[in-house]
Amino acid sequence: MMSDPSTLLGAALLVLALFMSGMPIFLAFLSINLAGVAILLGPKAFGMLANSLFSTTTNAQLTAIPLFVLMGEIMFRSGAAHLLFEAVDRFVGRVRGRQYVLAGVLSTIFGALSGSNMAVAAMMARSIYPGMVQRGYDRTLSIGMILGGASLAPIIPPSVLVIIIATLANVSVAGLLVAGVLPGLLLAALFIGYAMLRIALNPRLAPPALAPDVRISVLRAVIHCVPFAVLIALVVGLILLGVATPSESAAIGVSGAVVIAALFRQLSIALILSALRSAALMTAMILIIMASSTLFSQLLAISGASRLITALVSGLDLAPWLMILAMMAMVFAFCLFVDQVAVMMIVIPIYLPLINVLGLDPLWFWLLMLLNVTVGGITPPFGYAMFAFRGAAPDVAMSDLYRASIAFVGLFLMAMLIVAAVPSLATWLPGLLR
Repeated sequence: MMSDPSTLLGAALLVLALFMSGMPIFLAFLSINLAGVAILLGPKAFGMLANSLFSTTTNAQLTAIPLFVLMGEIMFRSGAAHLLFEAVDRFVGRVRGRQYVLAGVLSTIFGALSGSNMAVAAMMARSIYPGMVQRGYDRTLSIGMILGGASLAPIIPPSVLVIIIATLANVSVAGLLVAGVLPGLLLAALFIGYAMLRIALNPRLAPPALAPDVRISVLRAVIHCVPFAVLIALVVGLILLGVATPSESAAIGVSGAVVIAALFRQLSIALILSALRSAALMTAMILIIMASSTLFSQLLAISGASRLITALVSGLDLAPWLMILAMMAMVFAFCLFVDQVAVMMIVIPIYLPLINVLGLDPLWFWLLMLLNVTVGGITPPFGYAMFAFRGAAPDVAMSDLYRASIAFVGLFLMAMLIVAAVPSLATWLPGLLR
């Protein structure tokens, strides 16, 4: 049994060390759990391990994960996103710094169609970034806008990361999904506002305002936008209205993605097969990680570690806001070096017993945590979105990516402070579901 904090701390640090060693996340977590079961409960308890893995991976709420992943795969593999790029470019019109606005708007839309910050970063690096540099836009600000915009993907629904957090934290999946809408839009506005302010202070960061390069009519631009707008409205709106569960909404999203690919004559058997293969592999990895995290939580309870954590926090007698600050700071520090999903797998079981002790609103707290781990994707030195960007644009040095990301990390932290100070930004929309 875990009779002192050092045992729990040692277990957590061992897991982190395995993650940082390059071992696959699911294998590292599974190995720690197997060792924990053997040490704490003995070999006869491996039947409990099997039951735990089975019950977690067959949770009906998790059906949304493969469906949302498949929806994003179909959208990006179909190439239909290029048509959306042309349409939005036409609507933005003659504005100085138009490409910055375009990057912010498109990344918000793509985030609502994908949920993967790495996918959005790679696609934007291939499609928008080269044109921005050719037109005379500042390289650092261009990279920053794309990285910041891509980081909206896990926040704006649909989001696989949200489903993982909500399931493990025992909060409403639908509630946490829609809780990200307003903070996501707030971040998009902060990014675009920051770019416009920089241009106002230094006009050399953007070329003079010119008409859009894309010569399509307004009517054609509207026609291109309508299918995507309808798809986003259906996926998010049906959840918000209480008409569909997240899993049902995800199924509608997949059907809509197939229809859009067919409308723009991009649908093929090869596309569907490659999307299915990629979605299956990603889903299998996510489910194994989640099952291992659930077992880790059970081991904490069996060993007495959960009670130990609660007793320690109660004994500190600190103000709740100081505890929240310390909890968020620790996660932010971990995300500098460790994958965001891996960090959540560790901290959710540890933080869960503290939520009631501190008297916090669970949706608000886990939304803050979502923002916290998401910014890790663009935070040096190991932000995964930055690696995805460089993979799509190998001529960009990592030092340029680091320099470009700093301001947008600061904007993310500003948004977290705003959401912390105004909890209704996270709780108002979920409140409509009740």
